[in-house]
Amino acid sequence: MTVGYGIYLPPFGPFGDPRDLVELARRAEAAGWDGVFLWDHVTGARSPIVDTWSTLAAMTQVTERLRLGPMVTPLPRRRPWVVARQAATVSRLSGGRLVLGAGLGSDETGDFGAFGEQTGERLRSARLDEGLGLVRRIWAGEEIRHEGEHYRVSLDATTPEPHPLPIWIGSSTGHPRVLERAARADGIFPNPGERTLTPDDVCGLAAAMPRDRPFDIVVRGNASPAWDEPQHADLAGLAEAGMTWWLESLFWLDSLELSMQVVDAGPPGPLGTRP
Repeated sequence: MTVGYGIYLPPFGPFGDPRDLVELARRAEAAGWDGVFLWDHVTGARSPIVDTWSTLAAMTQVTERLRLGPMVTPLPRRRPWVVARQAATVSRLSGGRLVLGAGLGSDETGDFGAFGEQTGERLRSARLDEGLGLVRRIWAGEEIRHEGEHYRVSLDATTPEPHPLPIWIGSSTGHPRVLERAARADGIFPNPGERTLTPDDVCGLAAAMPRDRPFDIVVRGNASPAWDEPQHADLAGLAEAGMTWWLESLFWLDSLELSMQVVDAGPPGPLGTRP
């Protein structure tokens, strides 16, 4: 099995200059990585902080092959039609290389509470499901006359987007509703706090996900030999269990110099990359 290798990082702290992030994407492609994926926040654990979507658009102009995307966009704090247009724009700029990561979001750094947004999980879950349906219909160019619980949309039919826009569902839990949501999408990105998924975890996820069509199981962690301390991720075991993407996680507590060394070192492990 071949596995895609990506870089996964926040747009704040040492990565809070969009020019550095654009350069990181250029160097990632040159080093053989398959994707670069940015957290999507409006507040951060450390300043400065930059906008994820405009940075992704800039990255499209210095790369030709990399998959790019937000990982993840908290759709419940966004207007779905705005996200649909932003994603479609980056997709067109990149020639179809965008992946939309979407999830509930969290209020860990104040992305909801600092602006008076409601933070209840049930509300965010309902908004996410309704919003994802609208995003897909907008991309498809459908006529929309929607009177939902949370959103009202009236749009005439238009031209569908020219490129497929896969959606990966982010999840910090294995709740059945989350798994059902992911199974309707194109991939799942489990993000269980400080823990890295094991092959057994991935095997359990794979059993619950679609097998009759392409579907991505995305795992984040650290495996690069460029880190100061040895890393011991079982990439081969994860791939055998069903992992299709490995995301090397860069953290805001690490220096930009060290993170660039990890990027320049290229993908870790013996596994091949996806076309």
